Amino acid sequence: MTLDRITPRKTRVGLVSGGLGAYWPQFPALLPQLEASARRVSSRLSELDCEVIDAGFVSDAGEGAAAAEKLRVAGCDLIVGFLTTYLTSSMLAPVAQRSGAPVLLLNLQPTEAMDHESFDTGAWLAYCGACPLPEMANSFRRLGVEFRSVSGYLDDERAWTRISRWIKAAGVRAALRHGRHGLLGHLYPGMMDVSTDPTLVSAQLGGHVEILEVDDLRVRVEKVTDDETAARVALAREVFTVDESVVDEDFAWGARVSVALDRLVEDFSLDSLAYYHRGLDGETHERVGAGFILGASLLTARGIPAVGEYELRTSLAMLVMDRLGAGGSFTELQALNFRDGVVEMGHDGPAHLGISARKPLLRGLGVYHGKRGWGVSVEFDVKHGPVTLCGLGQRRDGKFTLIASEGTVVPGPLLRIGNTTSRVDFGCDPGEWTDAWSAGGIAHHWALGTGHRVAELTAVADLLGLELTVVRP
Repeated sequence: MTLDRITPRKTRVGLVSGGLGAYWPQFPALLPQLEASARRVSSRLSELDCEVIDAGFVSDAGEGAAAAEKLRVAGCDLIVGFLTTYLTSSMLAPVAQRSGAPVLLLNLQPTEAMDHESFDTGAWLAYCGACPLPEMANSFRRLGVEFRSVSGYLDDERAWTRISRWIKAAGVRAALRHGRHGLLGHLYPGMMDVSTDPTLVSAQLGGHVEILEVDDLRVRVEKVTDDETAARVALAREVFTVDESVVDEDFAWGARVSVALDRLVEDFSLDSLAYYHRGLDGETHERVGAGFILGASLLTARGIPAVGEYELRTSLAMLVMDRLGAGGSFTELQALNFRDGVVEMGHDGPAHLGISARKPLLRGLGVYHGKRGWGVSVEFDVKHGPVTLCGLGQRRDGKFTLIASEGTVVPGPLLRIGNTTSRVDFGCDPGEWTDAWSAGGIAHHWALGTGHRVAELTAVADLLGLELTVVRP
């Protein structure tokens, strides 16, 4: 048995390369050189885990308009304009205007520098991609087209690192714009900070929020067979270390709910899920609500973030981190350790198993703190090393914001209470960091992912049109 990760939709990148056609009869060797550079860029883009729709090389405004139509129909997530030499802004303006996708301009000259002793005008023009960049910038601003640019040379790995960030960011934007986000149950009573208007998600990020009821899951739980439950228990035993505190009956119930969750996600074509149901006195709905943790953790590890407490915005932040390759686990503050200079954070409930520092533990709990029910919960700490916190905040005017902070997970003593718990060193006094983090507009949940990701989140925020607050006390 294996825990198969989903295959997300490929990021669709439209590429158009161009130069001024007046040069071709004057300098016969120039166009073949520029077309070779364009093929090189197309090949490198294809290596960045994306689908490249190459509209070819344009030499005048008419060809630019034809390329614009091709890329418009393709439904691209990012338009890349490769400025191989000077070209007029009228050649790329229709591409930028009609696609409806963010625009990235590339100025990548053939090598680090020209050979000034041997170059003539034709050879120089192959290095002249920087010349039209200010023209494009000015024209696009006047046309109301947002853009960003990367300048370098064809084999400049620093430039390709920046390009890769924009490709990843476009993938995140696409995941949100095309996403279907489940919202099951009801708000945890009193949590004013996590309340989110689903319409604002569609308005600002795109995608669709599917409103679900606990009965949508209950009926699927009731249809899970004993054989399916046993198979899920066997899978869980491979994925987790099962603590002796786990009661067989609770383990089987969590496995049964897990199978039903998979079906719910499949039936509603969900890319993320936020849930909560309180229930009462051990009745069926309470047991269903208490049985999420195993299945939600398995879903999250497969690339479908699932979180408790009806935390829609955090499920979206986890989706952002997951699509950046950072994992992203449901997290809140737990305690401050002033002796060791770390902030202890984590959460009970679902966690991203793919970023655990060790084989995750399944622990049996007689009570979930602050929630009704009982059963099994997941326990681990995130891989030691650099990490990034990412949350989706909301201002008074309803506008979403991204909030992020980079730190380092360090080893040390952890609680053994069925929670994910990590010790994060932010390089400053834990109290000062906590005050700054709380003042940044974050709610009391966020996604914790591996690696330092602020540079990537900066690109994500740009493409989503969101303000990014980076907390660095």
